[in-house]
Amino acid sequence: MTKSILEVDSVQKQYDGKIIVSDVYLKCETADIIGILGRNGSGKSTLLKIIFGIVTADFKFVRVDGVVKSKTSELLNDFSYLPQDNFIPNSFSIQKTIHLSIAKDKLQDFYADEMIQSMLNKKIKHLSGGELRYLEIKLILNNASKFVLLDEPYNGLSPIMIEKINELITVMSSVKGIIITDHNYENVIKVSTKLALMKEGKMHHLKYKIELVEKGYLKSGMI
Repeated sequence: MTKSILEVDSVQKQYDGKIIVSDVYLKCETADIIGILGRNGSGKSTLLKIIFGIVTADFKFVRVDGVVKSKTSELLNDFSYLPQDNFIPNSFSIQKTIHLSIAKDKLQDFYADEMIQSMLNKKIKHLSGGELRYLEIKLILNNASKFVLLDEPYNGLSPIMIEKINELITVMSSVKGIIITDHNYENVIKVSTKLALMKEGKMHHLKYKIELVEKGYLKSGMI
């Protein structure tokens, strides 16, 4: 399988004169799971939205497999984005949602999941928060995109559900590059193959977990 490579460079964003994202560089390849950590307001979610194209940047440079992507419309086939809030209409049935989102040749494998099977006769509005998040993440991870951006995927989930989602992320990383940000730092560290820290709008690429302590994000003994 040929690897895909994403490069995001020189990303800058200001709100009302305040720097939110400052000259960020990020490289993600197929099989990478890049965990981006940082405190509230550090620019993590804004960065993902800028990469996906739903927030404009003062400046950004995006290249996929050596090709510069200057328009948001050019990125839709390359990226999938999981927002913090649920995005599937409550009135949809599970089966309709799946058929609208998943290619026909992938449906059999998608339905083989026991958790998905337990939902099939329900509507979105009847799912628990954990079931809905699992479905959303599985849909996002199983589309045709080369790269997946996950914003707070663990929000409100039980430890068992988080374990299932981490398994999904790990399996799908064999064919995609995945970028994840979440305040649940323990699971971000657990699932990621690379770590970065956003601090005051700047991105610090880390070689070792202990740098999270050295740079003031975690206290000694937390990892």
